Amino acid sequence: MKKNRPIAALDAVDLTILKHLQSDGAMSTPKLAEQLSLSVTPCWRRLKRLEEEGYILGYQANLDRRKLGLDVMAFVSLSFGNVGDKQPNRFEALIQDHVQVLSCHKITGEADYLLVVLAHDLDDYSNFIEALRAIPGISSIHSNLALKEIKFNSRLPLDI
Repeated sequence: MKKNRPIAALDAVDLTILKHLQSDGAMSTPKLAEQLSLSVTPCWRRLKRLEEEGYILGYQANLDRRKLGLDVMAFVSLSFGNVGDKQPNRFEALIQDHVQVLSCHKITGEADYLLVVLAHDLDDYSNFIEALRAIPGISSIHSNLALKEIKFNSRLPLDI
């Protein structure tokens, strides 16, 4: 298994490649090479190395959730009665199959997990919550519905 290289091991060209691809993941290698004032082959090699070393996990398009009818965004915190047993591990495996869950984080504080969930409408969201309630060991579920999305960005801050 490869170790993660610290960001200090990336040079300015590597970071510039990552910045460009975060802005336009569909950018062709020749276009990227042009932006970097490199020839195509060295640019392609750097890109492949960044992919192989795990800095680039994949490519995807950013979609407008509302145009796709996903009007409800909820932040769901949930707790287990006993985090020392196997139920949280089972939950973590089960949650992988819920396509409505954009992200799931094991957290500190009052809850054990925080989920970001999308749904078409409140009925759809209610069905999701009922499915959560059927998972053994969950002792509490709290929802916060997003009223307005102020900022959305999946780009990592590479300038810091």
